[in-house]
Amino acid sequence: MHQKHCVESAHRQSSAWLRAAAAAALVGSSTTALANGLALNEQSASSAGTAYAGRSSSALDASTIYGNPAGLIRLRRSEASGGAAVLAVSDDISDVESTASGTNKGDSVPTAVIPFAYLSSPIDERLSVGLGLYVPFGLVNDYENTFQGRYFGSYSKTQILTLQPTIAYRLNDHVSIGGGPTLNHFDAKLQNNLATGNLNNGKETLVTIKGDDTAVGFNIGLLVDFNEATSWGITYHSKVSYELKGHTTLSGAPDFLDLNEKYKAKVDLDTPESVDTSITHHFDDRWTGYLGTTWTRWSRFRKFEAVNSNVSPLGQAAGLGQVGEELNWHDTWSTAIGASYQLNPQWLLRAGYAYDPAPVRNADRSLRIPVANRKSVTLGAAYSPNSDVTIDAAYGYLWDSEASVNQSNDSGLQPSYSAKFKNSASGLAVQLTYRY
Repeated sequence: MHQKHCVESAHRQSSAWLRAAAAAALVGSSTTALANGLALNEQSASSAGTAYAGRSSSALDASTIYGNPAGLIRLRRSEASGGAAVLAVSDDISDVESTASGTNKGDSVPTAVIPFAYLSSPIDERLSVGLGLYVPFGLVNDYENTFQGRYFGSYSKTQILTLQPTIAYRLNDHVSIGGGPTLNHFDAKLQNNLATGNLNNGKETLVTIKGDDTAVGFNIGLLVDFNEATSWGITYHSKVSYELKGHTTLSGAPDFLDLNEKYKAKVDLDTPESVDTSITHHFDDRWTGYLGTTWTRWSRFRKFEAVNSNVSPLGQAAGLGQVGEELNWHDTWSTAIGASYQLNPQWLLRAGYAYDPAPVRNADRSLRIPVANRKSVTLGAAYSPNSDVTIDAAYGYLWDSEASVNQSNDSGLQPSYSAKFKNSASGLAVQLTYRY
């Protein structure tokens, strides 16, 4: 009778835990970017110098394929532009309370390198084409093996790689439009521990969830030149609907639970659409100002559902066939302001400031997403030794407000965990543009 009770109890606990784990696997991990939530801003070093203010109203180089596809029409020569951003993140953990033993080292986000590359070519005075490769979403979180909150997340990785062919057309002397489809590959991996030591001779269970998919979206933009000094732009990045397919694998589960197997898993997930609009104004031959705002529809992450197949009858009875989780993310408006100064014909200096609110409220914040309202400052420069080559570099520093995380032991296999997180990061981006 005792073992039967343990089996039934453990299955109920496993089902509840897998609901939480599956949801977190595909929509959460510690942030590493100058944007909040799951979004990345690092698609351009030239825009990074002004904290991405003016991105949709300033066609600085071929990276406008992401910032505003309509801006391609401003590039009079063919261009090849590419580079990468390197991000170093610090997440300090304090005031920890947990029913589990372990460590809380923090700094769980490894140094990341985010590449980007673009090609553009004018066909004639009214038509231009281009191709971009960039990463719009992507996060990594890797806690130490003895992390005290490992039952709510020990390893997470989500990444989307996007290829975007683009076309731009000049309607008249003041208005241009542009856009193109996006081909997006989503890859995700999650690992969590289960506190099964009392059922498994002190050995914990490791759960690994993997999934991936390729899906199509689109980006479109409008660019308006009010006069020679002022321009306005708006860019729409569409939602992308994924059907991630992969597996849920349990390693080291107690033998009598009949859970030492691999489940086929399927998850329907939409990444959010966003609208970026900004104004660029040239005060004189040296000074330029930028002001922008971005709306992101994070409310698409309000609920999550996953379907597991190849589940044993006992697993089906425990509710492992179809699981769900409430996330309750909400839409956000981020803002940015920046300026540039033309020091001389070769050197352009930049600076910017941005504010990006968190898409998750205090009551819904998880250990995998311990983000809060975010501020960032950036400095940048562009060096053009001649008209054919420009080298851009930018440095950014961001810091979050203190974030409280409170996670309870709803499954019976996840010891409760609460703590305060203080996140900050430094980012360095470089870019080379060649015109021919």
